[in-house]
Amino acid sequence: MSKRPVSLFIAAFFLLLFNGFCLQGSDTEKSIDRYRKGEIIVKATSGSSVIIEQVSHDFWFGAAIANSPFSGSLSEYDIEQYKKIFLENFNSAVTENAVKWGNMERRRGEVNYSIVDGILEWTEENDIPLRAHNLYWGIPQFVQQWVKDLPDDELEKTLKNRAETVTSRYRGRFAEYDLNNEMIHGNYYEDRLGPEITKKMAEWALNGDPDIKLYLNDYDILTGNKLPEFLAHIRLLLNQGVPIHGIGVQGHLHAESFDRTQLKNALDSLAQFDLPVVVTEFNMPGQRSKFYSDRDLEMTAEEEEMKADDLVDYYRICFAHPSVKGILMWGFWEGANWIPASSLYKRDWTPTPAAIAYQDLIFNEWWTTETGRTGSSGEDSTPAFFGKYEVTVDGKTKEVELTEANGKIVVEF
Repeated sequence: MSKRPVSLFIAAFFLLLFNGFCLQGSDTEKSIDRYRKGEIIVKATSGSSVIIEQVSHDFWFGAAIANSPFSGSLSEYDIEQYKKIFLENFNSAVTENAVKWGNMERRRGEVNYSIVDGILEWTEENDIPLRAHNLYWGIPQFVQQWVKDLPDDELEKTLKNRAETVTSRYRGRFAEYDLNNEMIHGNYYEDRLGPEITKKMAEWALNGDPDIKLYLNDYDILTGNKLPEFLAHIRLLLNQGVPIHGIGVQGHLHAESFDRTQLKNALDSLAQFDLPVVVTEFNMPGQRSKFYSDRDLEMTAEEEEMKADDLVDYYRICFAHPSVKGILMWGFWEGANWIPASSLYKRDWTPTPAAIAYQDLIFNEWWTTETGRTGSSGEDSTPAFFGKYEVTVDGKTKEVELTEANGKIVVEF
């Protein structure tokens, strides 16, 4: 048998690898076209001028809202910039700390609603759906000492009061709630009160607002590390009759980069429950990176470009998956982000390469703007991303919404 140069085998290997990436990318784009687009059909007189302009996305491209812009701890300039930049980039939000029980009620009976009220008022003014994170957090280190000091019967009454008070006060205002955060990593309340407590928590929350959507929320799932445990946990809760309306999975337990195959595999596995999936807490780079260990570490230019590429790939995989309804960053500005290097904007509000790549993806590549004319039949058909639109025919404009539920809409002039 004749020997071929090693370089040929290396070249062949990289060619196969490249073709594999191209195939994967092609499949991703096909999935995006299949699951994220519908059809806008315009009916008017033959030869009419048609302009279709997207106004917003149906898919949630969101971010966490920090306490600082609503607590008076930032300068007026930073508050103004924070709100302006948020609205330029995001269409949905989650409270980073404001709703957490330990933040709202550090001392028993002294409940601070002011920051939550301020955030809700602002998001409602700007038509931003807001997630409430979270009703409970059973990781022992995040349970207030005064809660731990309660006897079991009083603890249960206090838990009931917490859920009913918050959900009734904000009835109809939060898009969804994280019920009990990170249960597979620690569940103080179950350890104290037994396995039926999660169902009670959910029922108490629904007592205050029967229409709320309750989500699980946990971490190290999309890396695959805790995926089997999370799947078993979801099955257990559903078998117990716990009213779960969606699955929240955090997106920051990777390192400088992430495993593309594992992310896709995790999302595929979660799809078996036929529940909406939200990537609730995304950072790039993540919690296992050197930038989390050293928060003052600056990125090189090459690392900034890698971050931008990784962010785009992460979003592509999530956007292409039919079970995912949104992805929310856990901080977008260095001045209010627990992993500063993962921010889209520097402390002085300078955009990073990741910000530019993100905007190009969301507002250019995944944005529908078309012009044309109706044909001889008086119709014009346009494939379009799900979202809100302005459709203009011969100078007359109508506002319409194309959703996954309707698939296509007919706009008549």
